Amino acid sequence: MSEIIQKYRILGDILPSSKKKHLVLLTGARQTGKTTLALWKYPDLRYISLDAPENRETIRGMPTASWSRSVGNAVIDEAQKEPSLFEKVKFAFDRGDISFSLLLGSSQILLLKKIRESLAGRISVHELWPLLMGELTSESNTQTPLPPLLDRLFSNQDLKRTFRDVPEVLLVSEDGRIKEAEKYLLQWGAMPALLPLPAEERWKWLRDYQFTYLERDLGDLARLDDLVPFRTFQKLAALRSAKLLNYSELARDASLSVDTARRYLEYLTLSYQTALLQPYHRNITSSVIKTPKLYWLDIGIVRSLSGFRGDLSGEIYETMVVSEIIKWMKTVQRQEEIYFYRTRSGLELDIFLQTEKGIIGMEIKARTAVASADLRAMREVAKGLGKEWRGGLVVYLGNTIQKVGEPNVWAVPSRRLFTST
Repeated sequence: MSEIIQKYRILGDILPSSKKKHLVLLTGARQTGKTTLALWKYPDLRYISLDAPENRETIRGMPTASWSRSVGNAVIDEAQKEPSLFEKVKFAFDRGDISFSLLLGSSQILLLKKIRESLAGRISVHELWPLLMGELTSESNTQTPLPPLLDRLFSNQDLKRTFRDVPEVLLVSEDGRIKEAEKYLLQWGAMPALLPLPAEERWKWLRDYQFTYLERDLGDLARLDDLVPFRTFQKLAALRSAKLLNYSELARDASLSVDTARRYLEYLTLSYQTALLQPYHRNITSSVIKTPKLYWLDIGIVRSLSGFRGDLSGEIYETMVVSEIIKWMKTVQRQEEIYFYRTRSGLELDIFLQTEKGIIGMEIKARTAVASADLRAMREVAKGLGKEWRGGLVVYLGNTIQKVGEPNVWAVPSRRLFTST
């Protein structure tokens, strides 16, 4: 861990204190920094890793009644590797013998199954994702990043008020740091272990991640004997990030059955690698499609899987923007819904953010200027939504936050949207 450049993780402020009576599950993709965060947040607690076979054996043979004396309040890593653990923690917690435990693990399906069976109603679940852009810009693990501008969209205020006290343009000295963070994110993604590595070692780390950690998750999830078809499927799925998901086409290209393709994609979702963005369900302007869009949640993994090391593409940029929104909402446990909108006639809006007071639409453009055509879909959708329309954003690579048209549409640089600057 000494080789890892530690960044401040916003989730550290959200996790409960070990002084409270609480059971907590911290889960997420492998190598996102769960252990590092747990040791930083709870230095007073005992740490036990069930990656070690001898620790699993000891816990398996430990009498339930002696859990509090032998283990007590603790951080337990790779909790899913010893199923008897959950009943023993439940017994000790319900009797009041322990007051706090943090369970860590990456295998979502196994962890949540055990929690539903043993700890339902007793445990809070938190997910740690790859670094957020705002976390990348922090100088160290002691500098608390403020909530990003994105978070203000969930308030009930008008967009004009949201942007009223925000500088239109930043000075070069202020903008340079967040511009570099975005450039890094679009090239390498946000896995913490990559930060101290030179470029070629980063590519090697990402390749190893494919073969080591994803296959390890599959070992937990599916016990696949032949991983070659899954590797082919991953690459083909990475090439489809930010595109409509056609299971039949994906299965055909991967030489798999449709059912197998669906199952493989479910494994990627359960391993916190991908997310499906659902289409907005109402016909606002005309008949809507019902096909979801596929997004990967880390750009570095997308680039490694697809083999695309070139300049920024529209799909890479859109993947970054959508993944940052999803990561923030999941981290702070926002309950609002996120969709996209597309009709059978081809009208499309990249993001539909459904908030308590209405809908905010977003167009995502991988360029430095906003064109009048970028507002066309928003105008059509706003007309159909009427009073439900709160306003729109064109998220782009430019420098200026400004109103660009009606109905209440603003241009916002992505690096400004995902940081507090």
